[in-house]
Amino acid sequence: MTARAPSWLPLSPGERAVAIEVLVHGPLSRADLARRLDLSAGSLTRLTKPLIESGLLIEVADGSGPAEGRQGRPSQPLDVVAESRTFLGFKITEEMVYGVVTTLRSDIVARLDRPLSSHDPAHVAALLAEMTGALTAEFPTAAGIGIGVGGLVQDRAVVGESAFLHWREVPLARLVEERTGLPVVVENDVAALVEAESWFGAGRGLERFVVLTIGAGIGYGLVLGGKRVPYAEEDRGFGRHWIINPNGPLTPSGERGSAVSLLTIPSIRYQIRAATGSDKTYEEILGLAAAGEPMCSRVVDEAARALGTLVAQISNFAMPQKILLAGEGVGLMDVAGKTVEETIRVQRHPLAAPVGLETKVSDFHDWARGAAVLAIQVLVLGVVDG
Repeated sequence: MTARAPSWLPLSPGERAVAIEVLVHGPLSRADLARRLDLSAGSLTRLTKPLIESGLLIEVADGSGPAEGRQGRPSQPLDVVAESRTFLGFKITEEMVYGVVTTLRSDIVARLDRPLSSHDPAHVAALLAEMTGALTAEFPTAAGIGIGVGGLVQDRAVVGESAFLHWREVPLARLVEERTGLPVVVENDVAALVEAESWFGAGRGLERFVVLTIGAGIGYGLVLGGKRVPYAEEDRGFGRHWIINPNGPLTPSGERGSAVSLLTIPSIRYQIRAATGSDKTYEEILGLAAAGEPMCSRVVDEAARALGTLVAQISNFAMPQKILLAGEGVGLMDVAGKTVEETIRVQRHPLAAPVGLETKVSDFHDWARGAAVLAIQVLVLGVVDG
């Protein structure tokens, strides 16, 4: 059993606001911090004192290293000691568990992956405990675990439903806590990715931000006012009923012409297999489309137009400052990015601001990092809702 690292909790709302501001944007001078949070000098001093005494914040000489003394001068910036705690993040897929260790600022410092031979909850929990033991042997300052699952998660503890794992009402947080002795947070994997990108990635500092993922499924996350918007339909088939082309393909996983039927990797592979009788990987299909093979070109072009339509519609209604396109299916942009961009242009008002579309080439370790960020938010800072 892994020893539990000390926690900085509980933090008051004011202390939490200070800690988050320094964590995400620091190092910050006291003047900048007071201005950002609209605090008087006296209020800021009152809030920062316990954070410094607990070791969550530290005064630095010039933003590059610790000052010699704890008290220092009021002009010294405040920062977090990113390496003072580490966090474990896991992403569970149908066939693998991907694990990372991150610093307090979510920088990945180690990776560890294991094949998943069974979906039995006890087996999965035991595998997570084994991976935790291997990682904490090297990083004993681990303060908590975050787990990302493709499914509906309740109270950041129970996997209510997961089609990939065939789970219902699995108390995953409790199962892993019992085996590791560390506090555990479980969350929908897309929600965790959105939190990570909002705090430490492409959406940092943005009031309106969207994450759109394409891969085995389609994921969507919306940030408004700098906070992720939770919604009841989370991971209950986003895109399955979002009809892009009523005359489009019918696939086993989505309605005819839906975003899922047009855009997901399984659906694209299904279309090629149904048309040619040949089973090809997603990468092979993209390569053949780039080479001009007619059937693959048609399917990939239709997927690109669907993606452009989806991005345009999201932009028209949510009006985000940026949309981050991520997931294992983003290779579509390399082959048909111009088609995506042209479709967006056609479906937007001529005077509309250009869509800030950013593509992130990522792997499952980025999803695991997102789960670690949830652990940082909940277990260190006591954030309940993003």
